[in-house]
Amino acid sequence: MRKNIIAGNWKMNTSLSEGLSLAKGLNEALKGKTLKCDVVIGAPFTHLASIAASIDTNKIGVAAQNCANKAQGAFTGEVSAAMIASTGARYVILGHSERRQLYHETSETLKPKVRLALENGLTPIFCIGEVLSERENGMHFQVVDKQMEDLFDLSSEDFGKIVIAYEPVWAIGTGKTATAEQAQEIHAHIRRVIAHKYGPERANDCTILYGGSMNAENAKDLVAKPDVDGGLIGGASLSVEKFLPIIEAF
Repeated sequence: MRKNIIAGNWKMNTSLSEGLSLAKGLNEALKGKTLKCDVVIGAPFTHLASIAASIDTNKIGVAAQNCANKAQGAFTGEVSAAMIASTGARYVILGHSERRQLYHETSETLKPKVRLALENGLTPIFCIGEVLSERENGMHFQVVDKQMEDLFDLSSEDFGKIVIAYEPVWAIGTGKTATAEQAQEIHAHIRRVIAHKYGPERANDCTILYGGSMNAENAKDLVAKPDVDGGLIGGASLSVEKFLPIIEAF
C-alpha cells in the first residue's frame, strides 16, 4: 500500500536556533499521537544534522530541499546527496517549481540528482506542475507528462522509491488553491501515466502529494480524494499550530 505523507518545505526561512525550536515543537506536539500519515520536514542544509539529532526521526523524517547533480569534486557551494545522507536526513526535494523557475533546472540537471539521491539511500520528493498560463491554455496534462519523463529512465524498482509532488505553480504562495476535484483529476492522470509506463501495481503504490497552498481549512477535502496521498506544505509548515491540523486531516 502507498504511504500517506505530509511534508513541510521551510524554503529559505528560519535561523538554526529558530529551526531547531520549530522542529522540537513539532516533535513534542506529535508525542503520544497515533498518526495516519508519515511526517517530513524540509529544512535548510545548515539545519539538517542538528534537527535530525534533536527529534524522533522514526516519527518525523528530515528532508533537504535540493542536492547537487555531481557526486563530489570542485563544485564550490554545492551540497552532495552523500553529504545530505550523512546528516541523518532521509528525503530530498527535487525539481521544486522555484528551482525550475529561478535557477533554470532542467532534465539535464534533475536526472543525475535523482540518480545520486537514490544511490545514497535518499527518497526523492520529485515536484512537477504547470504555471497559470499553461493551466489556462489547457496544457497542464501535457506539462506534467513531459516532466514525468525525467523519471522514466529509472527501473520499475527505482521508480518505486520516488514520491511525486504535484504543484500547480499558480497556487503556490498566492492564496489560490486548486479545488479538491481539480487536484483529484490531475493526480488520477499522473497515476494513469505511471501505470502506462510501469504497470498498475507500481502506479497504485506511488505516493502523489498535492503541493499548492494546502492548509488547515482545505486539507481534509483534498486528502479525502482517492489519488491525493498527502501534501507538500510551504508557509503553513513554519508554524506548529498551522502544520499540525494538516497532519491530522488524515
